[in-house]
Amino acid sequence: MKKWIFLAALIILAGIGISFTTNPSIKTREALGEKLFHEKILSKDSSISCASCHIPSLGFADSLTLSIGIHGTPTTRNTPSVLNMKNRPYYFWDGRAGTLAQQSLMPIANKDEMGLPITEAVQRLRANPTYQLLFRKIFGSQPTAQNLSQAIAAYENTLETDDSKFDLATDDTDTLTSSEERGRKLFVGEKAKCFDCHMGPDFTNDDFKNIGLFDGKQLTDKGRFTITKQAADLGKFKTPGLRNIAITAPYMHNGMFKTLEEVVDYYNNPEKFVRNPINIDSTLSKPLGLTEAEKADLVNFLKTLTDKRFTQSPF
Repeated sequence: MKKWIFLAALIILAGIGISFTTNPSIKTREALGEKLFHEKILSKDSSISCASCHIPSLGFADSLTLSIGIHGTPTTRNTPSVLNMKNRPYYFWDGRAGTLAQQSLMPIANKDEMGLPITEAVQRLRANPTYQLLFRKIFGSQPTAQNLSQAIAAYENTLETDDSKFDLATDDTDTLTSSEERGRKLFVGEKAKCFDCHMGPDFTNDDFKNIGLFDGKQLTDKGRFTITKQAADLGKFKTPGLRNIAITAPYMHNGMFKTLEEVVDYYNNPEKFVRNPINIDSTLSKPLGLTEAEKADLVNFLKTLTDKRFTQSPF
């Protein structure tokens, strides 16, 4: 009985504006968002959190073809990294979310992921004395769907990386090895054509492309079409950024490629992997003609995009 009286008193104190918290280190939206990102009560059976699939040591992705949600249910697409998402105009492989705040709630509610209705997630947070105090301290109100999404988005906005070997070499190409420099020139050149889609600071044009991984038979994910219902979007998926790409395997929306070497092999000649792709982008209409040495150089360049904080990862 004394325990419940004490907890009730804490909530009352918070409600009248008295600052009191059991975790004084959490003072900002970003810090609260990080705690929520790792919070398992935001899943239906309290077994997983956002960080269960977006694993920090793996570049905030995971190592599975398809991640595993509640009750051991596999997701329908490969888990993308949430690093360098601050300036993106679309989120998810099909672009169904337009803001990080909107995106942050969708995995919580998705039946194949965390499986918890947002109304229930808010109720759980309101019933938790620690979260009651933290939300009142930081937002001036009890937990709501809006401030829950704002907190997680604020944390995800901090996950920017720009301290890679490539970044250090921007003004001094001598810091790249000969192979990495050859790979860089291939990447931005006409032969490999990588830069046609993977451009800008985060190596993405923020567009949707059909790269040939839809044939309507074995590869049936319609991608962007499921959102727009436009025939031109059939089989298109969001171009992912390439920062930290070396540690976020497997690759593509379906996780079908285990290594960067396989990815480069695919782009070199998609028809070796997928027969009769539907609506494939004209950029991939014919083989690139890369040699084995050129493919190795390209992979070596991609590895220079890994932020220093991940270069000591055992994975």
